[in-house]
Amino acid sequence: MAHKPRKEMIAETRGKLVAAARQAFASKGYANASMDDFTAEAGLTRGALYHHFGDKKGLLQAVIGEIDAEMSDRLCAISSKAPTAWQGFVDEFTAYIEMALEPEIQRIMLLDGPAVLGDPSQWQNQSACIRTTTASIQRLVDEGIVLPVDAEATARLVNGASLSAALWIASADDPEAASRKAVAAFNVLVSGLLKKRKQE
Repeated sequence: MAHKPRKEMIAETRGKLVAAARQAFASKGYANASMDDFTAEAGLTRGALYHHFGDKKGLLQAVIGEIDAEMSDRLCAISSKAPTAWQGFVDEFTAYIEMALEPEIQRIMLLDGPAVLGDPSQWQNQSACIRTTTASIQRLVDEGIVLPVDAEATARLVNGASLSAALWIASADDPEAASRKAVAAFNVLVSGLLKKRKQE
């Protein structure tokens, strides 16, 4: 029987641990999920976990990285379906805010993540977010759709507002109501970027 290449085996082991941890973090929360839960579920040893991720916190970072990449793909798909670049921009951020209602995202990304890893605006994935948002805003400025604002400054403000809204929704007593309020307020806020069309 042919042996799998080492690279493939490493990827498979990491994948099993991340999947098991993701399931445990989503159902029990970070604090109540034990390393034995992940290893037993994945059929691996604690040694494998330490070797690949260092510790439980390292595993949480890997799980957050995976969820973040999935969210990114979903948001790109949403914005690409919009009839205009502006609508795509608004739809993408609205969808991000609404994702705070999804139990897995709420618990892992917005409640446990900040509690364990600190301020989400400082996470590695945020710099990529800022870059793509800056590029989107610059395109809208270049096309004359929005006012001639500084793209990076605006990207940081828009990202900050949507992240703050998502964190608020996740910890709200009534997340559904908070989500509706946040989406409505966010749409009013960003509409201020639009160039006013002259009356015919």
